[in-house]
Amino acid sequence: MSQKHYNVTGMSCGHCVASITEEVREVAGVSEVVVDLAANTVTVHGTGLDDERLRAAIVEAGYEVGDPVPA
Repeated sequence: MSQKHYNVTGMSCGHCVASITEEVREVAGVSEVVVDLAANTVTVHGTGLDDERLRAAIVEAGYEVGDPVPA
């Protein structure tokens, strides 16, 4: 299993967490999504994670995503 971490701007509440989680979980290979509002990060766990699709899912949820950050 691998993981990817992203800086995400614009998150401020539980609705933000739910929106991002719902969109990212639809990406193939995702097994878990952890959204940290305080740190403005999203961590995705799974197998065969596709960076482009994960970024697109976060954008689809309505947020800006930065480059992947080290674990």
